This record gives sequence, structure tokens and C-alpha cells, in this order.
Amino acid sequence: MTRVGGSLYTFSGKRFWPLDPMPDELVIEDIAHALSLQCRYGGHCVRFYSVAEHSVHLARHVSPPNRLWALLHDASEAYLADVPRPVKSHLTGYRDAEAGVMAAVVARYGLACTMPDEVHQADNRIIGDEMRQNMHEVDPAYGQPLGITLRFWTPEQAECEFLGEFARLTA
Repeated sequence: MTRVGGSLYTFSGKRFWPLDPMPDELVIEDIAHALSLQCRYGGHCVRFYSVAEHSVHLARHVSPPNRLWALLHDASEAYLADVPRPVKSHLTGYRDAEAGVMAAVVARYGLACTMPDEVHQADNRIIGDEMRQNMHEVDPAYGQPLGITLRFWTPEQAECEFLGEFARLTA
């Protein structure tokens, strides 16, 4: 079978085609590891703060039925990278690639086809917490934070917390 685009080798040693994702090729350890090593905001913050930590905080804040969606809401970034919001919409093909990987995530982990509104709203509001605690300036557009306290976990801690949260949610 010919696959679309090139492949990458993941942390677990598997091959993954970001432009032709298959649900059975997703491994939660790959997602946790990659997100734990990616800094939010393209690294433009005061302290290292990983996408994995962000995802865990979000999962712990939303209602129980939406927690797994919240934990995995940025899973595509494990394979495509965390692109800052002001840039993402200008990258031709990025949104399509992101949607393709997220469709595979949704299928693999049994999530609802679309992100729940609660998760989307919490993802926007947590930016207020992140800016207040980890940036020099706060954009007034993100006025109502969630009330999350950032922990600034090391990548190892973030990976462990992410996997622990996944295990609790899928037990």
C-alpha cells in the first residue's frame, strides 16, 4: 500500500505518516513523550511549560465525560508540532493535516467526533492562566482564566502525569 507523504519514526520506534494517519498506528506513549518535550507558545514564555502539562491541567478541570477529550485535544501536535495560534491559520495545509491526525485520535480512543464545547472554552480560558503565570505581558483578550496553577513540570514529570491521567481515564 502506498502512503501519502513521508513518515517519521516515533519514540516507540514505530513509523507514522502524519499526512496519512491510521488509528492503529497511534501509541499513547508516543503522544505523551512528544507533548512532554514541546514547549507551549513556541517557547516564548518565561519558563518551560509543556503541551503535556497544559493537557493534563485541562483534563483535570473539565467535567468527567469530557476529560479524555481534554487530555488528547492537542494529540495531533505530537506528530505535527505545536504551532502558535497567530501562525497556524496561515500555514497552507496545516489545518487539514491536524484534522486528519485528530480524526485518527478520535477513532483510536473512542472520542466524540467533534471537540466538546466545554473543552474548547476551557482551552481558550487556560491561556489567561498561562499568560499571567508565564509571560511578561497578558493579552486582554484572555481575561477570564480558569484558575489553574501551573507546575512547570520537567518533561519527565509531564510525561508521567500525562500517562497517569490517561490510565485513570481509560481504566
